[in-house]
Amino acid sequence: MTSRRTYGRARARRLAALAAAALVGHAAAGRAQSRDGDTATVTIAVRAGSVAGPFDPRTTLGGGVDGHAAGDIGRLYTPANRRAMQSAGFGVLTDRLRTELGNDAWHWNPAGRWSEAPLARGYWTSDTAVGAPITRSFGYRLPRRGNTIDQADDDGYSRIDDGDARTFWKSDPYLAQSYTGDDDARHPQWVIIDLGHRATITAIRIQWGAPFATTYDVQYWAGDDPEDGIDGNPDGAWRTFPLGSVHSAAGGDDQRRLSHRAVHTRLLRLVLRAASHTGPPRTSDPRDALGYAIRELAVGVLMPNGAIADVVRHAADRTRQTVIYVSSTDPWHRAVDIDSTMAQPGLDQVFHSHLTNGRAPMLPVAALYDTPENAAAEIIYLRKRGYPLDRVEIGEEPDGQNVSPDDYGALYVQWARALAAADPAVHAGGPSWQSTSPDVMMAWREDPDARPWLTRFLDYLRVHQASASLTFFSFEWYPFDDVCAPTAPQLARATDLMTSAMANLGAQGLPANVPRVIAEYGYSAFAGTAEMGRAAALLDADAVANFLTLGGTQAFLYGWEPSPMDRNSRCDTWGDNTMFLSDTLRRIRYPTATYYAARMLTQDWLEPAGGPHRLYRAIVHASDASRRVPVTAYAALRPNGTWALLLVNTDPRHSWRVGVRLDEPRAGDAGPSVRASLVQLSASTYRWHSNGARGTPAPDTPPTRRTFIMSLGERVALPPYSVTVLRWPAASSIAAATGSGRLRAGP
Repeated sequence: MTSRRTYGRARARRLAALAAAALVGHAAAGRAQSRDGDTATVTIAVRAGSVAGPFDPRTTLGGGVDGHAAGDIGRLYTPANRRAMQSAGFGVLTDRLRTELGNDAWHWNPAGRWSEAPLARGYWTSDTAVGAPITRSFGYRLPRRGNTIDQADDDGYSRIDDGDARTFWKSDPYLAQSYTGDDDARHPQWVIIDLGHRATITAIRIQWGAPFATTYDVQYWAGDDPEDGIDGNPDGAWRTFPLGSVHSAAGGDDQRRLSHRAVHTRLLRLVLRAASHTGPPRTSDPRDALGYAIRELAVGVLMPNGAIADVVRHAADRTRQTVIYVSSTDPWHRAVDIDSTMAQPGLDQVFHSHLTNGRAPMLPVAALYDTPENAAAEIIYLRKRGYPLDRVEIGEEPDGQNVSPDDYGALYVQWARALAAADPAVHAGGPSWQSTSPDVMMAWREDPDARPWLTRFLDYLRVHQASASLTFFSFEWYPFDDVCAPTAPQLARATDLMTSAMANLGAQGLPANVPRVIAEYGYSAFAGTAEMGRAAALLDADAVANFLTLGGTQAFLYGWEPSPMDRNSRCDTWGDNTMFLSDTLRRIRYPTATYYAARMLTQDWLEPAGGPHRLYRAIVHASDASRRVPVTAYAALRPNGTWALLLVNTDPRHSWRVGVRLDEPRAGDAGPSVRASLVQLSASTYRWHSNGARGTPAPDTPPTRRTFIMSLGERVALPPYSVTVLRWPAASSIAAATGSGRLRAGP
C-alpha cells in the first residue's frame, strides 16, 4: 500500500471542521512572503517555563505499518528494509488496519472458528492458542455489504443495487437493542442513494430481506448538490417526502407512492427506525434477526400502469451501479470470501520485526466489521505470547466512513468492555478520527441536533457511564487533500491548522486529561509530488513539534515503510507518503526528505537516548509588528543538558536570518560566546526532480552539520524551504550567545 487514499480511496475530505475558516484566512493573509531588499529585525524568543513535558521521545515519536498487496509483506520486512526503518530513530510503532477501511472482516489469526462451523460461515473468532507465528493475516469481503465505495482498494460493490435479488445488505446486529441496551430508535440505520444527477422522483419500491423495517422514512436532499458525493457535505437539509413516513410495514415487495407532485433531487435517504426482528428461515443465530435487510430497491416516477420508471442503475460492479452509502454492515461472511490479494502483516511478524524496540505498540482491533469476541481474543493471544501491550485502538476512521457518533459509541462501549474483560491492563481508545472531516455529516444528521461528531460521541459515553474507558483519543493528520495545488500557500497555514485542531478538540468536549495521539500524519492522504520534496519534510517537522508543544502525547508517521511512487490522475503528479522511495519489489532506491526530517527530530532536536524532555514556547518577533514571517521555532531542553531549537522556514524562495534570546537567563550562565552545533536540511542537500514515474532526488545527502562559536549578535541563516536544528549547552545563556539578530528578507 502507498498513500492512504491512492488505491481508490477517492473520497475527498474537507478542512472545515478542525480549522476555523477565519483563522485559516488570517494565517494565509498574514504570512506574507518576503520581498527582495526588505530588512527586519527578528528574534526567536524562548520563554521561561516549559509548556510541555516531561516526555520521552522513545515512547512519543513513532511510525506506522499497514496492510499491502499480499506479496509485499515478505518484501517489506527484509533485514535491509528493517535496518533502514530503524535508522529513522522512532521508538514506538503503530499497526494500521487496512481491512477496517475496506469493509472487510479481519481474521487476525488464520486459525479460528465459525459460528456456523459445518458450513464454514457466519461470525468469525480467531483462535487464541499459541502455534506457529502469524506472519500474514487477511480480510474477508462481506457478502452483506451495502457501500458501493470503500476507503481501501475500492473494488467492492453494494448488494442493494447489484441486480440480484438473492443477495442483500444487512445492517450491523451489534447496533440493535439486544447488544446496545438502547431503544432501536436511538440507532436508526440508513441507506443513501446518490443518483449522480437530479431526477424526478414520485415513488419507491423496496424488496426487503429479513429482518425488515416496520417503521421508516423516505427522504430527499433539499439543497445544493454535492461535488464529491456525500462527503462534499453541501448546504441543505433532509426532507421527508409528503407520503414518505411509513408505519406498520410488512416487508416483502414494498412499493409506495412518495408524492403526488414531482420532486427533483439527486440524493435520497431511507431512515430505518424500527425492525421486525424476524430472521430468515432455518436460522438459529439470534444475530440473523437483528437489524435491517434490503435486497434491491428502485426509485423514479410512478407510471400509469403501476410500474416505476427506475432511475437506479443495477450492476454487480462499483463503476456501473448507482452509488449507495449505508450506516453499517453485518460482519457475517464465509470462508470463500477471503481477499487473498491484500494482507495485513501478521501480529507475530510485527513484534518479531524489531521495529517495536521491545516497547508496547499501539495496536488495532476491528470494530466496524467485526465482533467484540474476536477483538478480545486478539488481546488474549498477544498476552499468551508475552508481548508488551498498552494502547489498543478500537476501529479506524468511523467518522470518515459515515458512521454516526452514537453508533460508534455503542460499538466502542461493547468493545471496550470486552477488552477489559480479556485484560484489564490494556488501555482502550480511538477512533483514528479523520481529523479534517466536517463536524456534522449529511449522511447521519438528524435536525435539529447540530452537535459535532466528537461532542455526541463523548455524550454517548457519559450517558452510558463509559467515559473512563476512553483512555486516549486518536486522530489522523493529513491537512492537505489538494496535492495538485502549490505547496507554499498550504505550508503558510499549516501551523495554524494544527493549533486550531487541537483547540477544537477541547472546545468539543474532549477532557484535558485524555491523551491526544496522532495515529497517522503526512502531507496528504493522496499521492502527489509535494510528498517527495522538502515541503513534506517541513510539514512533518512543524506538525509534530507544534503538536507536542500543544500537549500532544504520541505521533506516528505514516510512510515508515519503503514504497514506490503512485500516480495522482487528477493532475498527473507522482509521489507518495514515504521515507524511502523503492522499486515495485520494495527495494529501497532513495531516502526522501521525510526521512531526513524524521532523523533530525529523533536524533538532533531530541535526545536519541531518550529521557525526560521539556518544551518551551519559542516566539518569532519581527521589528514590524504588523508583519508575520514564514519561520516557526520550537525549543526543547534535553536531559543531557543542551538546548535544541527546531527552526522551519516555509518561504520557498528566500533565506531568513534569525537571532535568538532567552527571556529569563539563569544565574551563572556563561559569557558572550558558546560552542554551538547546527544541522540543516535544505536545497543544498536534497532537491526533488519531477519526471513522472522516473522522478529522482538530486542531491540526496544527509543534512549538513557544523559546529561553530556562536557569539553575541550571531545570526543563523535559514535557507528557503529548510529545516534547521540549533543546539548549545544549557549552561550558556541564549541571550549572551546570540542577542537579538537582524533578519535579512531576501536571498
